[in-house]
Amino acid sequence: MGQHAVLAQAGRAPEVAGVDISKFALRRAATRVKEGEFAVASVYHLPVADSRADLLTNVFSPLCPEEFARVMRPGGHFYYVVPSAKHLWEMKEVLYARPYENAVRREDYPGFRWLEAVPLRFSIRLDSSQDIMALFGMTPYAWKTPREGVARLSALEALDTQIGFDIHVYGRL
Repeated sequence: MGQHAVLAQAGRAPEVAGVDISKFALRRAATRVKEGEFAVASVYHLPVADSRADLLTNVFSPLCPEEFARVMRPGGHFYYVVPSAKHLWEMKEVLYARPYENAVRREDYPGFRWLEAVPLRFSIRLDSSQDIMALFGMTPYAWKTPREGVARLSALEALDTQIGFDIHVYGRL
């Protein structure tokens, strides 16, 4: 059962909204979350009234803490999902002569209190070049990897790689 249904059964009237710059991503979200409202928008100018949101989730997207503070109610929560140090490490070993770890740090933002970081770690196996390249295409590495690295990756028929996220939880003051 989805979160919306659980809240509705508990007598709450949840509202779900999402923004992205990708029309494709929003169309997919709208088919999965029929109760939601979705808009092509920037996190720097959210189409949300002041103090309207109880929960805001940002996954691998630009961050605008001032705008997030504007739309969140005091006592609300903000989940900021960022890649861990070794996220996609084995893919990076194929792409780069000297792979690098992602920067990991805890940030403080005006209007918010940092509560905790929840690590999420697992591994995946991609069993086709098509799946490998689809994952690669969703990363920033697709824009900055030398051709030789892309050629090595596209030649693979399978790849096991780490997936790692840190979910930073903030409370709105």
